[in-house]
Amino acid sequence: MVGTLYGVGVGPGDPELITVQAYRVLKESPVIAYPKSRKGKKSYAYKIIDAYVSPNEKEMLGLIFPMTKDQVVLEKEWTNTVEAVYSKLAEGKDVAFVTEGDPLLYSTFIHLMKLMKSKYAQVPIKTVPGISSINGAAARLGLPLADGDEKIAIVPATEDTEAMKKVLLENDCVIFLKVSKVMNKMMALLEELQLLNNANVITKATSDEEIIWNLYELPETELEYLTLMVVRK
Repeated sequence: MVGTLYGVGVGPGDPELITVQAYRVLKESPVIAYPKSRKGKKSYAYKIIDAYVSPNEKEMLGLIFPMTKDQVVLEKEWTNTVEAVYSKLAEGKDVAFVTEGDPLLYSTFIHLMKLMKSKYAQVPIKTVPGISSINGAAARLGLPLADGDEKIAIVPATEDTEAMKKVLLENDCVIFLKVSKVMNKMMALLEELQLLNNANVITKATSDEEIIWNLYELPETELEYLTLMVVRK
């Protein structure tokens, strides 16, 4: 019998926002898999579960996910990742892979799940939903995201200004993810559409590193990766 692979959403940052089910799966799973950097630093997801998981009581399986578009490198690293996880599952051990937010919303777990299904179809895979950074940001900003018949969009921010403009024009509320690299373009677009006063930017929502930015005082340096923008008309 192979073990079960769990994709466990551990929320947007505040450890108290882990669900009861996530807590139980973390306690019951002998192996905790988590993203790690090449420098060995704890990942954001790892920090969230610090209070609930003791490395002395669990097998901690750190996995490297390369930030590159080189398909050769990607295929090699992803193969290594899947094999590392499967080696534990083949021993009959359940593996809980932790991810910030929700495991099925713009998560590394999605690709891991797809590859595991294609290579080892016999592995049972279950997901534990988590509170996303979108919900966390709305709560911290005190901002309703949608009501009644209003339309809402969740979009990774890109260099395609026309596409971003179309989304803003067609929806009552837009959450732009991965906004840090295109912040200057987004600010110019908001100014063009006279929506600067309708936008909020937040980094690492709900965590002890959270920053709610004043749009007129954004730093000149690039913001952290875990930054999103909410535009509510």
